[in-house]
Amino acid sequence: MRKAEIKFKDKTAGWLTQDENGYHFVYDAAFLASRDAEPISLTLPLQELPYQNQVLFPFFDGLIPEGWLLDIAERNWKLNPRDRMGLLLACCKDCIGAVSVYPVKKENADE
Repeated sequence: MRKAEIKFKDKTAGWLTQDENGYHFVYDAAFLASRDAEPISLTLPLQELPYQNQVLFPFFDGLIPEGWLLDIAERNWKLNPRDRMGLLLACCKDCIGAVSVYPVKKENADE
């Protein structure tokens, strides 16, 4: 299982995980309870229940670089272009926009 902390405007908005059943995104309870909570994407409205999908959610897939920038990332970090979660974890800490993705180390993965 691989897990990422999803930040929105530098606040923990939720958690994205990949396991043998696919991908799961759940908003953080503290984020949902905050006054200024807003969805990270129109395709992922605020809700307590987790979102589930067999493929990486299009919103997160759209954060992954394309073209020559993706080629550089694949070469330098020896990433498989089909490993979308791996690309997301390696390339999306400092995205353009309000959302960023931070890998969760295995010892912290049970949060």
